[in-house]
Amino acid sequence: MSKLQNSKAVLQLPLVKFLFFFALFLLDMASKYFALHHIPYMQWGGTYPFGGIPFFSSGALSCSFNTAFNTGAAWGLFPGHSTLLFSLRSLIIAALIFFLLWRREKKLAPWLIATGALGNALDYCLYGHVIDFIHFRFWGHTFPIFNVADSCITLGAIWLVLTPKDHGTAHLEPQR
Repeated sequence: MSKLQNSKAVLQLPLVKFLFFFALFLLDMASKYFALHHIPYMQWGGTYPFGGIPFFSSGALSCSFNTAFNTGAAWGLFPGHSTLLFSLRSLIIAALIFFLLWRREKKLAPWLIATGALGNALDYCLYGHVIDFIHFRFWGHTFPIFNVADSCITLGAIWLVLTPKDHGTAHLEPQR
């Protein structure tokens, strides 16, 4: 492979990754916009689908779409501390993205986390809260309502925990 072909291949991979994560970000934003304008608000204390749109119900497991607002952290923790949480999130997101760009991180998991974090931070800037809308119930217990950005963060974190750690930097340099 010529040097020009090799440099084109190197440039295309980051572009593909960027487009993938940008598409996830757009999916998150579009789904939240749709939820805000077309999915009914959560009616706590009711029965399935809790005032929302039923997706499926099978024995002990059910899923519905219900719009809910989260002014706190994950799973509704620390409600009412939006400004402090936003400040902390902004610092963490900026540090994470700087780190990922500085290291030219090739692993996908940290980028998933950054993409989800950016989506939820933009929600706070636009609406003053995060828009959640995916609602699961397991054996009569409600799982915290979440969105696409939360899914990106959770999958990225699980992926980081479950993948073996690379202690060297040899994988960053192409083999010749």
